[in-house]
Amino acid sequence: MLFDTHAHLDGEEFDESREEIIAKFRESGVSLMLNAGASLEGSINGAELAKKHGFIYASVGIHPEYAGNVPEDYLKTLKKLATENKKVVAIGEIGLDYHYEPYDAAAQKKLFKEQCELARELKLPIIVHSRDAYADTLEIIKQFPDLKKVIHCFSGNLENAKELVALGCYISFTGVITFKNAKKFVDILRFMPKDRLFFETDCPYLAPEPVRGTVNDPNNVRYIVRHAAETIGEDYESLAVRTTENAKEFFGIK
Repeated sequence: MLFDTHAHLDGEEFDESREEIIAKFRESGVSLMLNAGASLEGSINGAELAKKHGFIYASVGIHPEYAGNVPEDYLKTLKKLATENKKVVAIGEIGLDYHYEPYDAAAQKKLFKEQCELARELKLPIIVHSRDAYADTLEIIKQFPDLKKVIHCFSGNLENAKELVALGCYISFTGVITFKNAKKFVDILRFMPKDRLFFETDCPYLAPEPVRGTVNDPNNVRYIVRHAAETIGEDYESLAVRTTENAKEFFGIK
């Protein structure tokens, strides 16, 4: 019923607990999970994890924090992963991150555009990371109108959300919406068209209430969906099913 559309279960944080966490999916109502690649190593490990479990899928990509420090042939590696493994269903997470200084905006934009071009070549959707870089992110995604896009871990405002939806983007929300200081998300969630909405844990980060402060994992996506359902006055199960179907269609999962 639930689809955690963005997790990093390949991380070393889960080396001792990964299979135990996966074994709890059914009890938590998690029927599908996408492991998002953020580095070459993470993309490789995530693709292997997807091969091992029928209900886990993967994306492959390089996070902007690695801009300027990737092998020259990194695109060949990503392409090989995406074309040789049917469980790889997207390119990502890719994008821009200007949060921590110093950062190289030019290198990040180059990396982002190159991976968008790969997605276009492979006819795959993209998972976009954007942190403190909204204007530049918008400028680049407008250059690829043919690509299906989801803005993951959305942190913008209502006007940003409206602009992105108008461009055809999907928007994904994390456990941040459950935090007491996250009042802006009330209006954003109430605005969101039901057919453009995803939910994710972004684990091991951003554990939602009531487990905030712990190592996050995909079983906690239920708390995020439940909070969103309460916020917009929607039935929990209906919202879970609808957003799962949104993601399945987006990623081409039958």
